[in-house]
Amino acid sequence: MRKSRDDIEEEGRSRGPLLDKLSKDGILDGNSGAGYEAGGGSSSVTGLLVLTTSVAVCGSYVFGSAVGYSSPAQSGIMEDLDLTPAEYSVFGSILTIGAMIGAAVSGKIADFVGRRADMGIAELMCMAGWIAIGLSDVEAWLNVGRFMLGCGMGLLSYVVPIYLAEITPKNLRGGFATVHQLMICCGVSLTYLIGAFVAWRALAFIGIIPCVLQLLGLFLIPESPRWLAKVGRMKQSESALTKLRGNHADISNEAAEIRYYTETLRQLPEAGTFELFKRKYAYSLLVGVGLMVLQQFGGVNAVAFYASYIFISAGFSGSIGTIAMVVVQVPMTTLGVLLMDKSGRRPLLLVSAAGTCLGCFLTGLSFLLQDLKVWTGFSPFLALAGVLVYTGSFSLGMGGIPWVIMSEIFPINVKGSAGSLVTVVSWLGSWIISFAFSFMMDWSSPGTFFIFSGICGFTCVFVAKLVPETKGRTLEEIQASLNPL
Repeated sequence: MRKSRDDIEEEGRSRGPLLDKLSKDGILDGNSGAGYEAGGGSSSVTGLLVLTTSVAVCGSYVFGSAVGYSSPAQSGIMEDLDLTPAEYSVFGSILTIGAMIGAAVSGKIADFVGRRADMGIAELMCMAGWIAIGLSDVEAWLNVGRFMLGCGMGLLSYVVPIYLAEITPKNLRGGFATVHQLMICCGVSLTYLIGAFVAWRALAFIGIIPCVLQLLGLFLIPESPRWLAKVGRMKQSESALTKLRGNHADISNEAAEIRYYTETLRQLPEAGTFELFKRKYAYSLLVGVGLMVLQQFGGVNAVAFYASYIFISAGFSGSIGTIAMVVVQVPMTTLGVLLMDKSGRRPLLLVSAAGTCLGCFLTGLSFLLQDLKVWTGFSPFLALAGVLVYTGSFSLGMGGIPWVIMSEIFPINVKGSAGSLVTVVSWLGSWIISFAFSFMMDWSSPGTFFIFSGICGFTCVFVAKLVPETKGRTLEEIQASLNPL
């Protein structure tokens, strides 16, 4: 990459005709967006914005509960349906296959029917999946239910962060969008805890509750103002914006910016998947795909799916280690939400990536000491410390911020195709790592975590050199500066 991140952003600002036009008309003030902010771009939290976010992140909770279900349900399902470990592995992994398929079509569905309808379709699929799992008497229906649940997850993994980014004002967007990751953590953690006390069928039916809550809530919240503008419904767009910002808020500048940007993009053809690989989208695509690849290949799903196995292999209690992870994960994710719009995206990403690098290194070192039979009494606690450092650091930034940035950097005419591609890449990476991890551990336990540590270290370099800071900038300003028209 010959040009640095700052060079590309500055070049986009100076050459982008849309930014020039917006600045000339007083809608934007240079590259800081100060003029827009003065006109009402920075907004306070309204009751409807909180309600809308709460309804949207019910989908994030469903996402987390689906991921967390297979661990507490394993022994009950295998015993009741007489499944072998290999058959149960199919049940666990087919979720990711469904998620890749759901992610592949999520952008197109969201662009065609709208963000709310996409969430509704996703929840209907998840409900059908939970019901099929809860009523299953044979392996086939169990896998059908898990696959449908995965398809719904794939839709939700794209549309929820996109919707949150499109409804929130720029000064609150990062924190609100990161609630998506917080609710995923809550879904995983609560499913672990509830699963310790109820049978697997009951746990599946409990999973229907947040699906129903979101379906009902969708009737109470507005559609994305930016999607409404994209499909030519400007009056509805301004009405939705007024409701979200409050009846007394001045939305004139924000509405004008959305209108200008939408009208400019309307002159361009709707970009398909192959259009994404044109030079003008190269920077956004590199950042979006790069962050997702590094997020997954840094080992997150290896740690999440095989935490108990890692602790036991290191000589530590699997149950105590898993509980410790839950205790660390939710508070650190909450801290990331609180810091997002104060510190900015890039500083949190750098700290998070550095922490995951250290965590993997400590875990690899513990396995190395175990293999060398040195400090064997200390090495299990080093593994615990490594996994907790990794989990806490990942929850602080690398878990949620790549999804926030993905929702910010693509213009709306390519957002559907780009979002689908990036989300598919994320789920494909998830499947590769979760499938390969046991083979890697058989090859070399220390080597596995040292590889993860090296990838996390490279993530720091990637973020420092290429990832733009999007804090305090409107979506239109970000997209126009990165993708000059």
